[in-house]
Amino acid sequence: MRTSAVLALAVCLLTPVVARAQDAIAETRRLYNAGQYEEAERVARAALEVPATANSAKVVFGRVLLERYRQSAAPEHLAEGRAALRDADPTLLDPRERVELTLGFAETLFFEDRFAAAAELFEPAVEASARLALPEHERVLDWWATALDRYAQTRPLQERALLYGRISRRMTAELARNIASVPAGYWLVAAARGSGDLDGAWSLAMANWLRAVLARDRGAALRGDLDRLMVQAIIPDRAARMAARDTTAVITGLLAEWESFKAGWAK
Repeated sequence: MRTSAVLALAVCLLTPVVARAQDAIAETRRLYNAGQYEEAERVARAALEVPATANSAKVVFGRVLLERYRQSAAPEHLAEGRAALRDADPTLLDPRERVELTLGFAETLFFEDRFAAAAELFEPAVEASARLALPEHERVLDWWATALDRYAQTRPLQERALLYGRISRRMTAELARNIASVPAGYWLVAAARGSGDLDGAWSLAMANWLRAVLARDRGAALRGDLDRLMVQAIIPDRAARMAARDTTAVITGLLAEWESFKAGWAK
């Protein structure tokens, strides 16, 4: 009876500790999704100190440090993030955590400029990430498309259309599921431009400029991205293709047309 009482007491003492550590992991995920990476790192480091949840904490901690690396380019963030992901034991992770670990591997490959390998790891995780929070799913979708885009830019022109076709098909399917998808709205336009379909990119930019108001931020992020893509890439590309004697005048005219379109829908 005395032994049983001791064990019961031990369980009672341990349960709040484990619960607090699990709460810390959930809080790390919340901060990660909110883009508060410094605070997420602080909470994750504390969760690493609890043996019962240290393995799970390695996954979220590793991904937080990869985001820190994206912001800072500090090599120690990449090295420590890679080490945390490498040291996590996949056999002890639940299905959600296994998806997160896979994403961490893919992000690491991306930062190492191994874009084709990163895209292959990201692609099956796009569907799996639909079970995560919407910001996480959209982040994965954007990661995958960005990796494939970076890879496409290293390939001969005849191969690029096939790679951008993969992006276009995926984003079309995504919009069928979520008409307000921000990554899909951007990457449909970027893929058309990347494959050389400049007229299609122009039309898609207009369509997705309007669709952007359905997003949670009422289109602020997507419209900014589309505007930069139009001004810095699509319009110069169209002007160059027209082979006009005065390219500057053509660019000025196309810019005026784009601004007129936006003004017509301004409130």
